[in-house]
Amino acid sequence: MSKRVLVTGGNKGIGLKVVERFLELDYEIITVARNYDGFPYKDNKNITTIEYDLSDVDGLASLAKEVGDIDILINNAGYMQPKYTYNNYPKEAKEHIMNVDLYAPVELINLFSEGMKKRGFGRIVNTASIAGQIGHPDVWYGIAKAGLINATKIYAKLLGSEGITVNCVAPSAAETDMQKDNDEARKAAFKAAVVTNRFAEPKEVAEAIFWLATDCPEYINGITIDINNCFYPR
Repeated sequence: MSKRVLVTGGNKGIGLKVVERFLELDYEIITVARNYDGFPYKDNKNITTIEYDLSDVDGLASLAKEVGDIDILINNAGYMQPKYTYNNYPKEAKEHIMNVDLYAPVELINLFSEGMKKRGFGRIVNTASIAGQIGHPDVWYGIAKAGLINATKIYAKLLGSEGITVNCVAPSAAETDMQKDNDEARKAAFKAAVVTNRFAEPKEVAEAIFWLATDCPEYINGITIDINNCFYPR
């Protein structure tokens, strides 16, 4: 019986590259995203696509029932809102980004870890960001990602004895649709601060996520892998 993996935001960018890695193996893949415009695997028999807006945290229990038990949870979906400043950030915008980038991933861990505990096995990987480590002009994006890094540590401690690992990646800027909202000056300044003067490729981040979800030893639990090419070496 093949393992089942859920990838949120698996329709594009890093999430799509994660899906492609799992397609190389005999996994049943479920993806959750707001839309699948341009998604290249709609007719693939190994992939189930579910259209869902993760800002609807209250509906996640119903979503989890629709998905059923899974072996691997990849909390990848997230976005930023750089058009807002720290002192001009509408309440609705704050609530929406916190729902998608923090509250939904945490609730999905709560929901899907129950089945994992019964089977004594599970792999959970969260996609955070360097923004949660060093600060970010989009203050609520940074706050949400910092919370997700801390949630990774908390749930690793809570679930590790049940055979479940919970780990995290913290990439810096990657070549995804998210960059369309960044101005050119900010993008140039970032590239100048990394040793190869480029953004990360989505596949590079996906490889780390895939490893944490599959071949990663059980004793590696509660960690955050930095993927920032010396922007923030520590």
